[in-house]
Amino acid sequence: MKKDKPKYKQIIDAAIIVIAENGYHQSQVAKIAKQAGVADGTIYLYFKNKEDILISVFEEKMEMFADNLKEIIEKDVTASEKLYKMIENHFNVLASNHHLATVTQLELRQSNLALRLRINAVLKNYLSLLDSILKEGIENGEFERTIDIRLARQMVFGTIDETTTTWVMNEYKYDLVDLTEKVHRLLLNGIKA
Repeated sequence: MKKDKPKYKQIIDAAIIVIAENGYHQSQVAKIAKQAGVADGTIYLYFKNKEDILISVFEEKMEMFADNLKEIIEKDVTASEKLYKMIENHFNVLASNHHLATVTQLELRQSNLALRLRINAVLKNYLSLLDSILKEGIENGEFERTIDIRLARQMVFGTIDETTTTWVMNEYKYDLVDLTEKVHRLLLNGIKA
């Protein structure tokens, strides 16, 4: 499988840097190849085109978010604590990689409809994991039993996402992870029983 090949990850990491620094539209495949230290043609052994690279970046990184969230869900803690850990993990991953934060919060948003549909499909897995935290909280009486899961999911993810975008737009001038407690408290006030 191509994902297991060492150059695949090299190209993904290079693409994140190039896209963050130049913007998606100004990021030629040649620039990504140069950053990755591979020949231009090598890129096409792994990816169909630049759009495929962007989607692959998102798939790779969302898989990491989802894997972290699966670990959080398996912990023997309350749904409220799982929600806290989810927010903290999301902020930590992006705070530790400003290039990735720029790509996920800004560059992915400027894409065309076909690309956005593919991105939404990747995001679905992460959001279904969030749904499981919300359902658990409802079932054990921590969260309001009449909440609309879909609306609660949009509220939780939307708040995390917008908080991160604002941080990126402010050029990382403050500690994103420090906002975990405040964001968690605000969200809990909207869903707790």
